[in-house]
Amino acid sequence: MSLRPLALAALVALPALADEGMWTFNAFPSAEVKKKYGFEPTKEWLDQVRLASVRIAGGCSASLVSADGLVMTNHHCARTCIENLSGLSKKDFNRDGFLAKTLAEEAKCPAMEMNQLVEIVDVTRRVQDATRGVADDRFAETQKTEIAKIEKECATSDEFRCDVVTLYRGGRYDLYKYRRFQDVRLVMAPEDAIAFFGGDPDNFMFPRYDLDVTFLRLWGPDGKPLKTDTFFRFSAAGAKDGELTFVSGNPGGTSRTLTVAQLKDDRDARLPMRLFRLAELRGLVTEYQNRGAEQKRHSNDTLFGVENGFKALKGRHAALADAAFFGKLVANEDDFRKKVNADPKLKADFGRVWDEIERLTAKSAALRKEYGALEGGPYADLFGKARALVRLADESGKPNGERLKEFTDSRLPQLKAQLLSNAPIYKELEIARLTWSLTKIREDLSPDHPVVKKMLGARAPAEVARELVTGTKLDVQGAPDPKAKNGKPAPGSRLALFEGGKAAVDASKDPMIAFARSFDAEARAVRTRFENEVEGPLKKQQELLAKARFAVYGEKLYPDATFTLRLSFGAVKGYVEDGREVKPFTTLGGAFERHTGAEPFALPKKWLDAKGALALDTPFNLATTNDIIGGNSGSPLINKDREVVGLIFDGNIQSLGGDYGFDETVNRAVSVHSAALLEALAKVYGAQRLVEELKGAPAPSAGAGQK
Repeated sequence: MSLRPLALAALVALPALADEGMWTFNAFPSAEVKKKYGFEPTKEWLDQVRLASVRIAGGCSASLVSADGLVMTNHHCARTCIENLSGLSKKDFNRDGFLAKTLAEEAKCPAMEMNQLVEIVDVTRRVQDATRGVADDRFAETQKTEIAKIEKECATSDEFRCDVVTLYRGGRYDLYKYRRFQDVRLVMAPEDAIAFFGGDPDNFMFPRYDLDVTFLRLWGPDGKPLKTDTFFRFSAAGAKDGELTFVSGNPGGTSRTLTVAQLKDDRDARLPMRLFRLAELRGLVTEYQNRGAEQKRHSNDTLFGVENGFKALKGRHAALADAAFFGKLVANEDDFRKKVNADPKLKADFGRVWDEIERLTAKSAALRKEYGALEGGPYADLFGKARALVRLADESGKPNGERLKEFTDSRLPQLKAQLLSNAPIYKELEIARLTWSLTKIREDLSPDHPVVKKMLGARAPAEVARELVTGTKLDVQGAPDPKAKNGKPAPGSRLALFEGGKAAVDASKDPMIAFARSFDAEARAVRTRFENEVEGPLKKQQELLAKARFAVYGEKLYPDATFTLRLSFGAVKGYVEDGREVKPFTTLGGAFERHTGAEPFALPKKWLDAKGALALDTPFNLATTNDIIGGNSGSPLINKDREVVGLIFDGNIQSLGGDYGFDETVNRAVSVHSAALLEALAKVYGAQRLVEELKGAPAPSAGAGQK
């Protein structure tokens, strides 16, 4: 991976007609788009795009693509749903694919939530007024209390989710009001072999040949498919070379406005630590998969996440380790500081910000291991559910503004859905993960740490993990038998503890509950210390830094990504890599040429059988200059007519440095072409019902039996 010095103009001002920026919908640079591409998005256009875009609450983006609530996202964004449904039905839909031939066959995804952004309100003054003059060690708590009030006032029912979003790292605060959907059903998913064709070797590469798509459907509270007037129609032709494109999605996070001190910490400590940990975890899961076919099936989603994360972080670290790239970041900060220090008023107000952030970064690094081990907690689903029940019991009796933020009223509907999900839990995998994470905690904190002694006593991690997992009943969701009169939740189950509240949780003898409770006080203490000594003071300094940036460069800047809805603009365009021209399109025929018959380059049998029927010159994947990052997976690629021309699923290897900067000459977003989606649905999968819906026909009523 070669990296060149980047312009990185976004750190200072609006890029001069560059395809750069993940822009908020209430501050989109429509005039700049018109200057470069001759098309100016209107407010009405932007509103329609916003309402047709949806977010998968656990990560990833998606879009509405029919009047009957049909949603398109990536296969890898729906892997957890697909894997959970496989476990519940004793099938392997990731391996074999899934197609609901009728509306009635569409299967509900356990604990999946989607959000539609319906309103944005600026609440900057209210949030900043609440913390004005507050001492550093009270800043985080004071801000959290005010944000909880704002969110509670907004979320008038469980139908809505309200989040106060921090933009520009404290320069602005917007209230995002979402419509919440928790009845999400699987409609169609291809085989993993074509959704992730090329596997990890091809991940973050181009050319690509992937059908990384899944179709889901939103169902309303009336038990019927969602009816909507705002959705993206499909373009059968797709986008052409040089055509203007937009990506509407939820980029997870960027670090383009961090200080050099923070970037050095990323480069020298935080990223290497995470990479070492992921490498070890990859080895653990790979070994686990060798135990058998079932173990491989139910751990595939875990392995995919680990490998994808490892490669992404490796690319980010490579960017920061590149001397020329990092030198440009340093030069940008030096220029910014000189401008601040040249103005006596700005110097007085903001001159010490960088030094303070450097001091707080060092303080954060000193707390990192203990915070990660205790507040991060052991890596196991059953432990996570136990901690959630223990903390929910304690937090629910407090005023909303005094609770831990994940237990405030606005977060409870999603927490409840996750906690009471009927998704299968695999105890063998839980033992393996818990053993590994307890071993890592002992390594990080030492055997003499008082919490490690509480966790393990005189026993080995494997012994403790096996005892906890085999002894707990938290793998049981606990819904009463619907046939039983006056049915109650199964004793000791998650539902019984949830409904029983604090009294039931406090009285529980469940070993996993007891384990979570045993060191919760110490975990809370390190969290409180981090919030008071690092998080609050850092937020205060970052607000000042944002104000300094506005004072020097104006306010026509895009903020760092925050897993909230953004819009980027760009065009279909190839690039040059190591002197070689990379064209912007691949074709279906190219996938057959790449087929070797051996994983990960083995096409599914359905594809091999359908080869003669396919138009092999159909564009398959395409590259565009749209600025994206992780979290944009599943975003629609649309044209100026708001038509789907592609489905974002990846970036090229050069895009991994996009966490810290953007280079339009080589950074590329990678999509599935809309023509390939229609061709494969019709000729490989025989999904005519779905094709007709995408082309405009309404979905049939439940039980109609239409194919």
